Amino acid sequence: MKAMTMPTEYRQASADFDRFILDVRDIAGLQTTNQAYTMVQSVFQTFRRRLEISDALLFANVLPPVLRAIFVADWDLEEPIVPFSGRLAMTREVQSLRSDHNLSPDTAIADVAAALRRNVDEVTLDRVLAWLPEGAVDFWRA
Repeated sequence: MKAMTMPTEYRQASADFDRFILDVRDIAGLQTTNQAYTMVQSVFQTFRRRLEISDALLFANVLPPVLRAIFVADWDLEEPIVPFSGRLAMTREVQSLRSDHNLSPDTAIADVAAALRRNVDEVTLDRVLAWLPEGAVDFWRA
């Protein structure tokens, strides 16, 4: 029996995540990767709240392994789905996660979108976003 090789995306998961989180930190002008992590987590949760589970999983499959794990971690499946709203309202939602430690700027969503687009296949991302509810494409506009 021939052994299956480990997919490159799993072999390089830590390095890929490090590159992404540094991009987020630098784009947002944050001081630390801990601050960048909180911002990414809150942007992902804000987006996730607006999707049916099946749509969220389509999006998650575009993400590299560590980002995929962050996207689905601590998911309250009973939480009601909320509609996409204006960028300012969604940004305030992003900033509300662990608000005492959250230094996400008003550009948080666009900053994470810019870093994400540097670190995933944009054609695949845009194809998946086009299938998602109205508002998803605008959410991930850098």
